[in-house]
Amino acid sequence: MTIGPVTGPAAIADGQGSFVIDEISVAPPGPGEVRVRLRAAGVCHTDHASLRWPGPLVIGHEGAGEIEAIGAGVAHLSIGQPVLLNWAIPCGTCFQCSRGDEALCERTHEIEPARLGTSRAHAGHTRWKGRSVERAFHLGTFARYALVRVEAVTPLPPSLPVSEACILGCAVMTGVGSAINVAAVRHGDSVAVIGLGGVGLNVIQGARLAGATTVIAIDRRPASLERARALGATHTVLTSPDDAGHAALIAEIKALSDGRGVDHAFEATGVAALAFLPLQLARNGGNALQMSGAHGEVTVAMPDFFWNKRYLTPLYGGCVPSRDFPRLFDWIAQGALEVASLITHHYPLTDLGHAFDDMLAGTSAKGVVRID
Repeated sequence: MTIGPVTGPAAIADGQGSFVIDEISVAPPGPGEVRVRLRAAGVCHTDHASLRWPGPLVIGHEGAGEIEAIGAGVAHLSIGQPVLLNWAIPCGTCFQCSRGDEALCERTHEIEPARLGTSRAHAGHTRWKGRSVERAFHLGTFARYALVRVEAVTPLPPSLPVSEACILGCAVMTGVGSAINVAAVRHGDSVAVIGLGGVGLNVIQGARLAGATTVIAIDRRPASLERARALGATHTVLTSPDDAGHAALIAEIKALSDGRGVDHAFEATGVAALAFLPLQLARNGGNALQMSGAHGEVTVAMPDFFWNKRYLTPLYGGCVPSRDFPRLFDWIAQGALEVASLITHHYPLTDLGHAFDDMLAGTSAKGVVRID
């Protein structure tokens, strides 16, 4: 049977802060590739930032759906099989993958494009108005169809709806993985999390899963603190706009952690000015993690790094898909990891602008776009 191109709607950014919903054409898969019919996609701050990346660009990087077409050499997947997508796609053979740092795959991040090559999907096989169009993170999940390398997909268990599974591909993996894989939170540790969006709430869950006994949630919104408490936070701290230098916050966190500071402090706000605040909340010898990929220039007092503190900027929670996604699936099945309640809003693709507005206003904890 000959498989041809398919067409469907997608959100296409213009590189100047705007996007349109329009039809794109997606080629059939080549060797080692699959074409996925997407059903749901999570909405993330990174997606909003991508509106200003070089365009035109099919945006979106959290998604789940089912296999619609299979390329040569793909024997372990079948048509109609539900799958989850991951955006840091491991090749399995480059320098970083061979060391177990699959989230840093050099093929995906194109550190050595001349030697490792790039996906066919970035060579004119997704088209809009007769021209080639790139896809964010080699995926572009705000679309009906995506052509991806087979390493980008993980089969889903039948019991996990794609409308919930879609957020596992970034927000959940990044938050839970950063607590468990990167910070290596242990039983009895203390944790503080600044910023309680999709990633921050999942750091809370990861800390709980790891056995932390003090989990402090920090945010400026009472509703966000309530969500964090429901997901495992033992203490909540409402920040004040009058605490410009964070002296009151630092004092409160130390009071909740035996006067020393916490073992692990995470920042997940996306605000560049807060990137180094975890250093002031972590104890001597503790971990400070900047989670949000905040961009911009900031200054920091070097003594904040003193006394064996470790400052980390983890990528994708140290994700190894073959190891981590089955763990997430198991925790969900056991009732240990909450997903459904994280999703507070659902939108059709045509209402993506509203989804962005709710996310930026803090109205939604995690929004999901239905690709119907």
